[in-house]
Amino acid sequence: MLFRRKGKLRKEFDDKLLSQFHGMKKHWLSEKSILEKSFDPSDEVICAAKLTEAKYFFLFKEAKERNIRLLK
Repeated sequence: MLFRRKGKLRKEFDDKLLSQFHGMKKHWLSEKSILEKSFDPSDEVICAAKLTEAKYFFLFKEAKERNIRLLK
């Protein structure tokens, strides 16, 4: 009984991680396109893009470490 809950919690948090991963990917790609389109980006925009990229790759590494597969 106790071990069944572990699998259920793992699946729940894996789903949450995947949703955060997809949301961060969209956010990172939009930040990246804004940065590429701007003529003279400010330091704040560059830092925000780098921060978003770091968050995206952190979630990517976490998903890889947890062996989460995307079956879509």
